[in-house]
Amino acid sequence: MNPINQHEQLVTRRHFFSRASTGIGTAALASLLNERAHGDDAAGSTFPGTAKRVIYLFQNGAPTQVDTYDHKPGLEKLRGTDLPESVQGGQRLTTMTQGKSQKILPSAWKFRPHGECGTYVSDLLPHIGSIADDMCLIRSMYTEAINHAPAITFFLTGSEMPGRPSMGSWLSYGLGSENDELPTFCAMTSRDKEASCGQIFYEWYWGSGFLPTHHQGVKFRGVGDPVLYLSNPSGLDQKLRRKLLDNLSRLNAIKQQEIGDPEITTRIKQYEMAYKMQASVPDLADISTEPQYILDMYGPDVTRRGSFAYNCLLARRLAERGVRFVQLMHAGWDQHGNVPTQLAIQCRDTDQPSAALVKDLKQRGLLDDTLVIWGGEFGRTVFCQGDINNEKAHGRDHHPRNFCSWMAGGGVNGGMTYGKSDDFSYNVAENGVHVHDFQATILHLLGIDHEKLTYRFQGRQFRLTDVFGEVIKPIVS
Repeated sequence: MNPINQHEQLVTRRHFFSRASTGIGTAALASLLNERAHGDDAAGSTFPGTAKRVIYLFQNGAPTQVDTYDHKPGLEKLRGTDLPESVQGGQRLTTMTQGKSQKILPSAWKFRPHGECGTYVSDLLPHIGSIADDMCLIRSMYTEAINHAPAITFFLTGSEMPGRPSMGSWLSYGLGSENDELPTFCAMTSRDKEASCGQIFYEWYWGSGFLPTHHQGVKFRGVGDPVLYLSNPSGLDQKLRRKLLDNLSRLNAIKQQEIGDPEITTRIKQYEMAYKMQASVPDLADISTEPQYILDMYGPDVTRRGSFAYNCLLARRLAERGVRFVQLMHAGWDQHGNVPTQLAIQCRDTDQPSAALVKDLKQRGLLDDTLVIWGGEFGRTVFCQGDINNEKAHGRDHHPRNFCSWMAGGGVNGGMTYGKSDDFSYNVAENGVHVHDFQATILHLLGIDHEKLTYRFQGRQFRLTDVFGEVIKPIVS
């Protein structure tokens, strides 16, 4: 929304605030600050979509496509040979492998066809293989970023530099909420048990950037209160908290009347949502009511709060309640020197819960309008980092030129693969999908024209896809 127009809109609300002599209660506030309405600029960007919500299973650290989804049986004949210069093409490498040997390292794991579609998936991911007929596997992703934080930021915000709104914030702004008791955008993080990866979760991964701050993601925690400051402080009961909140709202309303700052309205929204979550979140986070067969579906780690399995089950519960965007981020895939020892563990921890989430949504009739996304920030090199003959300590370096992601549900054509890499899983050979194309397609499935969902900031219109991006038409139904 244009800040001038927003200010004018807020001015018209001053009469309401000035009359609120007994405080602003939740009913009045819900009328004033209707979360189901989207921004003025966003209204003209929408059309009927096939998806209503997104669950993004982001795999921090960059999973190796060579060992998971990009089947290259011909590489075995080339084991230990140098990657041809014609394939590498002088592309940028990290300082970890620049100027060093580039010995081809085939996958140590077998691939098998799955489902009626016959999509090849690694034996590392048998559960994900079992949902092949629901998946669209993209084997031709590429990006410009070569380091983790900029690459993750690029996927989630459309820019390698921090400061832009994240995807969930854009959807909160563009589509609004389907639930008045929970945030529109929720985020959760997890990591491998062995803590083998030092990837950091930065707050801007679920930040609102220059959008009003009530569009930012609310982070759910693995320890203590599910959401920070959910419990009342000692000596403060719910009745007193409500009274304090009303008094605070009245003070904020006075200030709003004076200066018309949109962030004051945002602050009121956030306080009210925090109050509502005191009732809604504890019930949401209590998975003891789930049948045993559902817990078994997600795997043995599902009862450990903060695990990827627990977060996947919580994501399904959030989707049931109408949360628009659920962002799960799992670190542990940055395997420069421990592919032989850690990759199988990482896959074991994430494989079953990822597949269970898709199956669970499907059996509840939610998969048709819930888009599930799985993928990392880039791929990994076909050549070995470290000593190829060391069976316990070698890995793969960062690789932005070709990698894999998949989508399921939400109007995506399941049981198909899109795009392909060259014989070395190094370059895109057919139907390349850039990060901005990926983002444009996600928005399209949600009924949003990525070129029209904009927000004016610092003198120009911004959008998630910047000035790029094309919808991948063959994969949408």
